[in-house]
Amino acid sequence: MVLNWEGNFTIKVSDINGSVSIEANTEGLVSLANHLLNLSQSSVPIGTHLHLDEYNSLEEGSLDLIIERFDSNKSVYGSDNTIHKQI
Repeated sequence: MVLNWEGNFTIKVSDINGSVSIEANTEGLVSLANHLLNLSQSSVPIGTHLHLDEYNSLEEGSLDLIIERFDSNKSVYGSDNTIHKQI
């Protein structure tokens, strides 16, 4: 899977009163949209994920952002939100 980043993209992920906030300029939003479209392709294996952090793509001070493709019929999380099946 190839990730294409738009030039001069800016993306920041933060916690605002317990809610996740993703702030991005136009280039950042287009980049994220492209990444989501890539992950949605049927040729992408279940379990494929993007791990974005301040060291590889997000602004300094950002929370890590993990976006993963999963099979909605085979949840990897238990009722207590702990992983009970590793993909």
